[in-house]
Amino acid sequence: MRLRFLKYILPFLFFFGAWQSFHSYGWFVWLPVIAAFFIIPVLELFIKPDPSNMNAAEEEMARKSRIYDVLLYFVVAFQYFALYQFLVSMKNDTLAWYETAGRIAVMGLLCGTFGINVGHELGHRVKRFEQTLAKALLLTSLYMHFFTEHNKGHHKRVATPEDPSSARYGEPVYKFYFRTIIMSYFSAWHIANDEVKKKGKAVLSLYNEMIQFQLIQVAFVGTIWYFFGGLVTVYFLAAALIGILLLETVNYIEHYGLQRKKIAEGRYERALPVHSWNSDHVIGRIMLFELSRHSDHHYLASRKYQVLRHHDNSPQMPTGYPGMIILSLVPPLWFYVMNNRIKKNRSAGLHN
Repeated sequence: MRLRFLKYILPFLFFFGAWQSFHSYGWFVWLPVIAAFFIIPVLELFIKPDPSNMNAAEEEMARKSRIYDVLLYFVVAFQYFALYQFLVSMKNDTLAWYETAGRIAVMGLLCGTFGINVGHELGHRVKRFEQTLAKALLLTSLYMHFFTEHNKGHHKRVATPEDPSSARYGEPVYKFYFRTIIMSYFSAWHIANDEVKKKGKAVLSLYNEMIQFQLIQVAFVGTIWYFFGGLVTVYFLAAALIGILLLETVNYIEHYGLQRKKIAEGRYERALPVHSWNSDHVIGRIMLFELSRHSDHHYLASRKYQVLRHHDNSPQMPTGYPGMIILSLVPPLWFYVMNNRIKKNRSAGLHN
């Protein structure tokens, strides 16, 4: 039990792979992407999901253990080190177009997997230090408004028509991208504006969290441009966009076609495990710090990643997150698999 945390060291292999990518040439540049979206999805087709939960004593020990928090703190340092290595390598190396594309894809993978995903986990913490680390990670994808919208918007409106991050039944992922990216950004502004008004401060002031985020992100991009040049800045922006699209693809697969019942005007039933797709596939769980146990995350958002639980009544994904991401990019296959699964679950009374 005391060594249970060791499995969460495995995701750091992607940082090592990224470092190798930023100092390699040819097809080897693409190895972390190949591992994430080919090797892992194939393995998860043959490795059975593990729906087991910790017992009460194990969960209490894991919840109180600081090592799980320290691992997340290390991610921040590794992420910024990887970003620096990426920027330096793109400035100094002469690359073929496919090598350039490969390094951008690898950095984008880090932005989505660690920058936003671990930023998401730390963003749910109550300590200011951990929330600051969350914002620092989100900065590497230029998606700091996620901190505001996800915690104060998405978790309240999940699986309702009012939530831009919940995919509708029959909605292809490419249409979802436009709706969620644009509307989530506007939602974050609306939330931040309301908060600053409640404090009796001016909306157009540094008291507004969204204005702070915009200034920080502009300064960050400006710093990259100053030290590394315009072309490398474009490469960084492309990597950040990949990270954003990875996040929004994950949002798409997590709530596709699920709806909470409306119980009154403007009110819905509580978010339950049946309102999020769950995956107990072991490799994806480890590599994404248990993000795939999303049903329990929305049921109890304060629960730390290491103690997230399986719920028997939550709808289950047919494979892990990497495989589901690939499936979502082919809408006809996605609709064939997931629409049929939704219909079967509705018939069985598992979700709305």
